[in-house]
Amino acid sequence: MAADPLDALRLTLMQDVLPVGLAVVERARKGGPREVMAAFDGSSPDPLGTLREEGEPAATQLRAGLDNLQPGLGNPVVKVEVRDVPVQSDQPAAHSVSQPQEDAAELQAALVRISSRLAELERRLAAAPRAHAAGPISYGRESAPRVSAGFDDRSAAGRR
Repeated sequence: MAADPLDALRLTLMQDVLPVGLAVVERARKGGPREVMAAFDGSSPDPLGTLREEGEPAATQLRAGLDNLQPGLGNPVVKVEVRDVPVQSDQPAAHSVSQPQEDAAELQAALVRISSRLAELERRLAAAPRAHAAGPISYGRESAPRVSAGFDDRSAAGRR
């Protein structure tokens, strides 16, 4: 996993110790020391595993919050080794040769479909400003009274 001892310690703390600690804190908050000790009463064959399962949802939320502050802080980046693994094929050789050709044809058809849709979108976007150039956008409120119509007391007094 992690070659650096500090990275290995941090990874262990975040993935193993944090969920157990949060479960212990939650049990202590709810029921005090008796509730914490109940996890070790012998009813469970793996009390630490039980606590880890109890605390994992809270630990996941805490790690996500830490990642929001700084990516990689809550969920440490784990160094991995990538190797090329040869393909083990049980299929006949004729099928393995035709499969890349079928995949390429399928990919080409998908690209043509995407290209035609993009061209249609560009055509519609180019036509859109001309459609609204004749006047303002209507939201269906043309029948609503205007602010100046009938609300001015001076105009009503002049008509009397």
